[in-house]
Amino acid sequence: MHYNPDKPHHTKSGFRNTDPNLTKHGLGSLIRWSSTRWMNDTSIDPNDYKIEATVTDGKKIREFTGKWSVTWIGHATTLVQMDGFNILTDPIWSERCSPVSWAGPKRYTQPGIKLEDLPPIDAIVVSHNHYDHMDLDTLRILQEKHSAMIFVGLGNREKLESEGLANVQEMDWWDSFSLIKLGKSMEITFTPTQHFSARGLHDRDRTLWGSFLLSSTKAKVYFAGDTGYFDGFKEIGEKWKGIDLAILPIGAYEPRWFMSPVHTSPEQSVQAFADLGAEFMLPMHYNTFVLSDEALDEPLNLTRSTFQDLSLDEKKLLGLKIGESFFRN
Repeated sequence: MHYNPDKPHHTKSGFRNTDPNLTKHGLGSLIRWSSTRWMNDTSIDPNDYKIEATVTDGKKIREFTGKWSVTWIGHATTLVQMDGFNILTDPIWSERCSPVSWAGPKRYTQPGIKLEDLPPIDAIVVSHNHYDHMDLDTLRILQEKHSAMIFVGLGNREKLESEGLANVQEMDWWDSFSLIKLGKSMEITFTPTQHFSARGLHDRDRTLWGSFLLSSTKAKVYFAGDTGYFDGFKEIGEKWKGIDLAILPIGAYEPRWFMSPVHTSPEQSVQAFADLGAEFMLPMHYNTFVLSDEALDEPLNLTRSTFQDLSLDEKKLLGLKIGESFFRN
């Protein structure tokens, strides 16, 4: 039991967001949304779009020795390299994000690098337990090959260990853990987001969700996972001045009446980027699975136009294709 009455986000049955008045949509809202999706005039068929993606052979990634780099592998899965450490975020290589392998959202773009082409992985950070972020099949493969430590929010270790995974580090918001490798260190801090957790109908909010701040002598990288817009971005930016890269979700935001408490719109993600005070922004959480109602080419277009509207330097927006990398030497 992880309940700590001195922490406002703890409850006797699990966890809650920092905003006590946040709308909490349940099964009824999900049914309402699902029953009206046929009325949506916007196509969510990937065949109606030309989605640019590639698969890298990983050679430049494996040879990288600069300050930091990031590779978008698809959805919320990225490979972050900094100070000799290789970190994967919310890794999913599976064909579906679902409790079963034969149904549920199917990926329409392939992962941007093959599992066997990855460099040695030092750490895996998992923001929360939804199927498109905590993929057990992928985690098993990665840990078997790399023996990487897996970082998760409170309450998730039991599930992972029951599935045969080991070396799992649970974290509460603001907890930090230092990784040491060849005399170098990297600090991993679990930071708040505005979201929820569940893998079934009866386990809502029993495990903790969050984001990660990765910090070394060469770089600071923020990975948001899934989140709605909230004041926490400003707080994180104030605690860690000079964030080099913010990896932020820009997809799965329509319809707003249903998604806005837990998924930022592209405009809100750009505002989060500004709140964090980061130098670069990498958009993610789109172009992989159809999870919501917006046009599949809309997220990045809206992100770009918001950069223009706010007079932000568009060179700071890393609009990578799946399989592309950005290297900061």
